[in-house]
Amino acid sequence: MRGPLFYSKILLFGEYGIIKDSKGLSIPYNFYKGALKIDEHHTVATHASNDNLRRFSEYLETLQQGENPLVTFNMEALKKDIADGMYFDSSIPQGYGVGSSGALVAAIYDKYATEKITVLENLTREKLLTLKEIFAAMESFFHGKSSGLDPLNSYLSLPILINSQDNIEPAGIPSQTQDGKGAVFLLDSGMTGETAPMVNIFMENMKQEGFRNMLKDQFVKHTDACVDDFLKGDVKSLFGNIKQLSKVVLDNFKPMIPQEFHKLWKKGLDTNAYYLKLCGSGGGGYMLGFTEDIDKARAALKDHQLEVVYNF
Repeated sequence: MRGPLFYSKILLFGEYGIIKDSKGLSIPYNFYKGALKIDEHHTVATHASNDNLRRFSEYLETLQQGENPLVTFNMEALKKDIADGMYFDSSIPQGYGVGSSGALVAAIYDKYATEKITVLENLTREKLLTLKEIFAAMESFFHGKSSGLDPLNSYLSLPILINSQDNIEPAGIPSQTQDGKGAVFLLDSGMTGETAPMVNIFMENMKQEGFRNMLKDQFVKHTDACVDDFLKGDVKSLFGNIKQLSKVVLDNFKPMIPQEFHKLWKKGLDTNAYYLKLCGSGGGGYMLGFTEDIDKARAALKDHQLEVVYNF
């Protein structure tokens, strides 16, 4: 058995901000993907994934035990497949901010949810919010607290515009220009990041009034402007806002940026060759880069692996 493919995602804008109702924009990233598979010949990797699925299935069983459960699953089929050696065959790196658990959640929902909302039906805002709520509950098994956006993105395989926590819609993003010099790229930090500790640091910081004000007056403001500029295709304004956002992150989110990248981050701001921002919760994994001239950025970052995800 092999199930359908589910893709990774990239949150272009909105990390941390969406917790406080900033806008966000998330796009599928088809370079990485995963699918459920059954393998009777266990290897160490498939065994670990199978074990993880078994624990996840126990958690899902508790989710559907309340009075009016959000979601119910065909537990019999799920348990049988897990007993037969099912695992999640994935090329999505874990702890890199590109949605490894999100793709797994989407795959399980797709195959085992009993009254599932399908991608083919008319996706009203209500249905999208219901899906997001279901996915948040499912994914919290992996992260402690989840917005549900990663699985939603993976499940729908569409760009999603987050206007606020209870207002999301599929988004049309400007089509890529193949010969454009502008690019969004991933920069590999060479280490994995853990979501939960980073979110905890953020939540601790939120107790300080100064941090809350910075978030509202600067971080959310520039994030919202970036989303609007990107959707409109206003590149000139976009780079002005990304530079501001990159600076705010360097000044206020230092724990989320691996130590050895602080200088590189500042170098981008000083030279305007590229601007870096967090990809997901940070602490490792990928960072996102934006540049108006990819050749210039490659030269400035010649010791690092860049993966272009979008050209404009």
